[in-house]
Amino acid sequence: MNILQACESPLLFAPWFKKRENYASWFAFLAAFFGLPMSEDQLATFKHHTGRTEAPKEAGSEAWLIVGRRGGKSFVMALVAVFLACFFDYRQYLAPGERATVLVIAADRRQARVIVRYIKAMLTGIPSLALLIDRETADSFDLTNSVTIEVGTASFRSTRGYSYAAVLCDEIAFWRTDDAAEPDFAILDAIRPGMATIHTSMLLCASSPYARRGALWDAYRRHWGKDGAPLVWKATTREMNPTVRQSVVDAALERDHAAASAEWLAEWRSDIEAFVSRETVEACVSLNVTERAPANMAYKAAVDPSGGSNDSMTLAIGHKEGSKAVLDATRERKPPFSPESVVEEFCSLLKSYGISSVTGDRYAGEWPREQFRKHGIQYRLADKTRSDLYRDLLPLLNSGSVDLLDDDKLINQIVGLERRVARGGRESIDHAPNAHDDIANSVALVVEMLNPSRQAPVAYSGVFHTVY
Repeated sequence: MNILQACESPLLFAPWFKKRENYASWFAFLAAFFGLPMSEDQLATFKHHTGRTEAPKEAGSEAWLIVGRRGGKSFVMALVAVFLACFFDYRQYLAPGERATVLVIAADRRQARVIVRYIKAMLTGIPSLALLIDRETADSFDLTNSVTIEVGTASFRSTRGYSYAAVLCDEIAFWRTDDAAEPDFAILDAIRPGMATIHTSMLLCASSPYARRGALWDAYRRHWGKDGAPLVWKATTREMNPTVRQSVVDAALERDHAAASAEWLAEWRSDIEAFVSRETVEACVSLNVTERAPANMAYKAAVDPSGGSNDSMTLAIGHKEGSKAVLDATRERKPPFSPESVVEEFCSLLKSYGISSVTGDRYAGEWPREQFRKHGIQYRLADKTRSDLYRDLLPLLNSGSVDLLDDDKLINQIVGLERRVARGGRESIDHAPNAHDDIANSVALVVEMLNPSRQAPVAYSGVFHTVY
């Protein structure tokens, strides 16, 4: 039984397709990916969304879906995961005791929970598939046929060591981690060796588009409109899910055309670009130096405060050597934490460097100032916004006027910053969606304190006389 037949069977997936006409484009995609015969309408849909002239004659091993939000990507990911886990026998590729894994990778835990619910509903709601469930956890299902369906979040370290029957990557354009500057490429590189031993393994990556970079953009740029593997499919939200009202799309386009074009029309954003190259940042790093002990220097410090529930609270300490701003120490405390305890810890470190004041933003009004004053540290307010701090940091990075610590998280946060142009033409610099910049923010502030940007020239008027 192929996947389209399974979708038609009332004993299997048919209850999930109450109005089959709403899923016509998805059935065309599944026919293409699994190398199944297509109707004339499906072939026309295939050509429109792939830019190709010939339909695949056999199942593919890799496909990329560039589809707008609410297009049905997560549901189809779950459907494909359950089908590949339950309807194939991979034991010929496995050693005794080994299990084949169907891995679904989501951008974050919230999205992972959505996919888990879809998978659980299919496995438990279809009696013949429920018999295959051997063990169930919060994010995985062990089946009696030596297959495990597992749902996780993006991490290249946790994806090693598996034998993959299939890997399905959801919202890959929005994967962000602090342990890799390019987590999509890093995770795919970690996954591919695990797919090598199961010859029928499949890789399916899906996302709404974002900036013109990363693995999704690379696949589109190199393979869309070209016959052969991999298959690249690009479609708007309403082309894949006509139940989304056009008025919703129109209203979003009116509010923010650039963002809505990406989210609903699956168009790449042209208003976002990288802030700085990794090579430029790494050229400013002192290799193997993770912290500099206190010495007889005039130190300055910056803090990025947090309430302890969402963002990290960070601290950066530095000094000036000639024309160079030198970073001496950083601290990060991830949530959850007690803000009072972290302030006490930070103040102890500040005093060890002979620092009596720290600079930070206006977060939470008087609270941070009061907490630091309790420990004898004056809290001063920063003059510049986060975006302005990053803008002033860039020329210092380009000229090598900053000496950074060898800290992968700091490097990745700086490299991950983005330039964005708002509707009024104003440029801003900030972290990408799902990313963080807490350490980078405190470092940019302390660098500004050590090397304040030059004041604009002052014009004078008056009467000038030539002296002979």
